[in-house]
Amino acid sequence: MRNRRQGPSGGWRRAVHSATLGLVNPGESAKVLRRRELVARACTPVATGHHRVAVLSLKGGVGKTTTTVALGATLASLRGDRVLAVDANPDRGTLSDKVRLETAATIRDLLNERHLVSRYADIRGFTSQAPSRLEILASDRDPAVSEAFSDSDYREVARIVEHFYSICITDCGTGLLHAAMRGVLGLADQVVLVSSASVDGARSASATLDWLEAHGHDALVRGAVVVLSMVRSDSKSSVDLNRLQEHFAGRCRDVVRVPWDGHLEEGAEVDLEQLAPATRDSYLQLAASVGEAFAWQR
Repeated sequence: MRNRRQGPSGGWRRAVHSATLGLVNPGESAKVLRRRELVARACTPVATGHHRVAVLSLKGGVGKTTTTVALGATLASLRGDRVLAVDANPDRGTLSDKVRLETAATIRDLLNERHLVSRYADIRGFTSQAPSRLEILASDRDPAVSEAFSDSDYREVARIVEHFYSICITDCGTGLLHAAMRGVLGLADQVVLVSSASVDGARSASATLDWLEAHGHDALVRGAVVVLSMVRSDSKSSVDLNRLQEHFAGRCRDVVRVPWDGHLEEGAEVDLEQLAPATRDSYLQLAASVGEAFAWQR
């Protein structure tokens, strides 16, 4: 009787179920079941109450900030808790370019006025929220000011936001040696490493993994998710994407390919609804892979 009440969600399967008054239930399609499984993984409860994801790339222009926003937006649109993206780029960060700003406040303003923050409503005055419900904490526009953002500054920001958000995704700079990176890597629960689908990009990504291992972050490497960004299906490149994926899969927890997308190429605000279905699906895969780690205990 349960199957007769709960038929397929759409398509010919639903039509058959309705036409037979529920006597014939073809069940859900493999596509629907797969999406449900990915959504369930993306919605994994945060076991520790707060989870920090660091998005890294040693090479600029590979889609690191876009990945940060798309991942955060996907998680925020599916989950019921709060998701925050923080710009920790020591140069002029571009995270704030990816959403419609609701405030001119920056991460520096939050630090200067942290004594005034005691409720979610207080911190909300420092963030901008996208339609997905993802919130953004922007960096300073002046690179000279941003450069002063230190290890202790990042740790203090992390201490403040952990009381109000379940997930914090940090968009890091391209350098591994700037001061804030010590705080980012010291506190990160997992890493998302973004690479272009090229030999040069893969070498830079591998060098990043080497550096992390050499500096005591072996666990972050083993638990990392690698994103091969903006993969063109019609590319005449000689790069073997399967071999590239196998290389990173041998070192990290998962590898996700994100196809080239005209909406993302524009470099403006990221709107999940404007993405091609294949691109949205790839970010759902990424959210599911990242989400699995929310169950980890520190």
